[in-house]
Amino acid sequence: MESFLRDPGEKIYDLPCKGLKIIQHTGSYRFGLDAVLLANFVKADESDSIIDLGTGSGVIPILLSARTRARKIVGIEIVGNVYDRAARSVELNGLQERVKIVHGDMKDAAQIFGRESFSIVVSNPPYMTLKEGRVSPNPEIALARHEIKATLKDVATAAVELLKFGGCFYMIYRTVRLAEAIHELRSRNLEPKILKFVHPRAGESPNLFLIMAKKGAASGLNVLPPMVLYDSHGTYTDEIKAMFFGKEQEG
Repeated sequence: MESFLRDPGEKIYDLPCKGLKIIQHTGSYRFGLDAVLLANFVKADESDSIIDLGTGSGVIPILLSARTRARKIVGIEIVGNVYDRAARSVELNGLQERVKIVHGDMKDAAQIFGRESFSIVVSNPPYMTLKEGRVSPNPEIALARHEIKATLKDVATAAVELLKFGGCFYMIYRTVRLAEAIHELRSRNLEPKILKFVHPRAGESPNLFLIMAKKGAASGLNVLPPMVLYDSHGTYTDEIKAMFFGKEQEG
């Protein structure tokens, strides 16, 4: 496995699913629980084609390869070093037949892959505008956290261009930007259909939400029971623990 590493700062980490592994750099941005939540939220069957916008480490496509039966899963990543690690992670897991990582800008994805070429689009985009928080001096971390290369509008535009009519867009995002997210989706004919709030602990306000919007659908939003991450002892709740040992989706 060490042959897959290219830099002294790179290490191989275990993923919480079917013995999968991922290459990450200790001095760069590393995936968090939100990526696992999003991968678990996506529903797909064997006929679906999936693309992850701004795939970063490639963790979402890799997890989706285990959690769904989708035969075609693509991730697009703009940062060269990050793309290279993600591509090597796919190879490390022997997933080249199902998962492909492409080096490119999500804003050009419709030109790269063709319009309306996917049935499912997913994204865990940067949460913060350039007016929020401190921008990291590490460019890889900065691009993952702040809207430097892609804004929420860019993500929504790329999603609607890539989706077939009736296709689904899945995203995880900050609750403080929920109204903005719904506006951007609906203005692009992506109708929110499922919403699930994520709470750090019971009794605390949600800080994240998971949303599924369908291209060309009629209005009608189903708000699912909320998800709680940690119990009173600071350990994962049973729902979160089940994600780490969850089974492949049926159907």
